[in-house]
Amino acid sequence: MASRRPRIGLNGNLEQRGGTARLDIPLRYASAVQAAGGLPVGLFPLLESLPDQLDGLDGLVLTGGDDFDLDRLGLGRTHPKAQPVPAAKQDFDWALARAALERGLPVLGICYGMQLLALVEGGRLLQHLPEDRPGSWPHGGSLNGGAVRHGVRAEPGTQLAELLGLGTVEIESRHHQAVAEVAPPWRVCARDGQGLIEAIERPGAGFALGVQWHPDLQIESSEARALFGALVRAAAEPRRPARAARL
Repeated sequence: MASRRPRIGLNGNLEQRGGTARLDIPLRYASAVQAAGGLPVGLFPLLESLPDQLDGLDGLVLTGGDDFDLDRLGLGRTHPKAQPVPAAKQDFDWALARAALERGLPVLGICYGMQLLALVEGGRLLQHLPEDRPGSWPHGGSLNGGAVRHGVRAEPGTQLAELLGLGTVEIESRHHQAVAEVAPPWRVCARDGQGLIEAIERPGAGFALGVQWHPDLQIESSEARALFGALVRAAAEPRRPARAARL
């Protein structure tokens, strides 16, 4: 009998169309998970059902999205040029990320998803590039803007370096917000040529990694296959004891 494919949850964007709220998950995320051997599962932003939705998962991809409403999170003033995601999505995503880390669920955060992982455990956000980091080159604006290609390098001794090597990797970015710093147990595992944080990881048991770029836009690349493959392999392993999240 064929072995069961790991079930990988995907959060998505919450959109209003014709007065109706709809879940939108770009198919490229599901395609990347499927190509890596996982079974993609869409997650609906309904807080009451979050524990039950998580119970059926072996891993999680926190997908890209727009911006954060820091006022709502109690983390300071929201930048006037920010385009926050709907409140219901932000509230659900926040609870989803924290619960996944508490359970030790293998997780890959992409762009907004990486920023989410940093914020839920004490990180800090740059809200608008290049204003918050003068001299920074463009990184592509919001998710709806054009992608920008540039290089990143993994830090020696990190899990990401084991996956991608230590050479410069050409990636595609679509963001104007970025992680300014992380708090323990997270560590920075990649930067661009100007020192901007491009990836973070949570050392220890399990798999928890965030990348600022969009491997889902390059799913045929060796780098994208390495990232999604690592997530699915971790999801296929017997679940380790849950790690305590930093609340």
